[in-house]
Amino acid sequence: MTDGGIGCEVDGAVAVVTIDRPAKLNAVTQEMSDLLVEVIETLNDDPVVRVVVLTGAGARAFSAGSDIRTLEKYATPWDFRNRTDYCDAIRACRKPVIAAVNGYAFGGGLETALSCDIRIASATASFAAPEITLGWIGGGGMTAFLRASIGPSNTAVMIMTGQPVDADTALRWGLVSEVVPPEQLLPRARELAEIIASRPPIAAETAKANLQAAANMPQDAAIRYERDLQTVTFATEDADEGRAAFAEKRAGVFRRR
Repeated sequence: MTDGGIGCEVDGAVAVVTIDRPAKLNAVTQEMSDLLVEVIETLNDDPVVRVVVLTGAGARAFSAGSDIRTLEKYATPWDFRNRTDYCDAIRACRKPVIAAVNGYAFGGGLETALSCDIRIASATASFAAPEITLGWIGGGGMTAFLRASIGPSNTAVMIMTGQPVDADTALRWGLVSEVVPPEQLLPRARELAEIIASRPPIAAETAKANLQAAANMPQDAAIRYERDLQTVTFATEDADEGRAAFAEKRAGVFRRR
């Protein structure tokens, strides 16, 4: 039996993916990383799934990041540099991804949450970039994504001290969108996922692509790109259905066409 795994439960248009190694604070081994990449890629190509919720097993941790003990398996630093990175796979997912952060989101676990489009947290959650205490820094987009979420000064505090911040601080800084009681975390994540899943899926996926583009383009180029994407979505059958449903005062039925 393997040490840890990745769970996946699909209910209608929503998939809940669980990092499942609670005895080790959901620290991710390379085998788990490979499996998480496989699961995300499968969901990406699933025509039924429209939204992914990502969480951790148990009450203590979302994920403590990569299992440090497994890092010695890499023969050379170059092998480590070119390892399969599950954060890359999460960011490459065309479907919206919601992080339901239920405890520690440390190191690679914080990078995992940052790789998701929306983050909501349990009141017991905490966030840290502790790599500096071990002699290195994060390598999965930690600084870039933190800076975009919480600004340069708060990012400097996190990556230079390695100290954790609690859920309320994360909310105040803009690292998460909501903080809810622990028992409400998954229900709220599912509720939000269901709302997004009810939207026209091409438009939802295009909105995600537009968000990613806006983070990487100068403003004028980003506006032009957004207008091009709007034109593409406006020409879909789902957009026709949206206009018809609005005129007829009914709920739309969207078919990804």
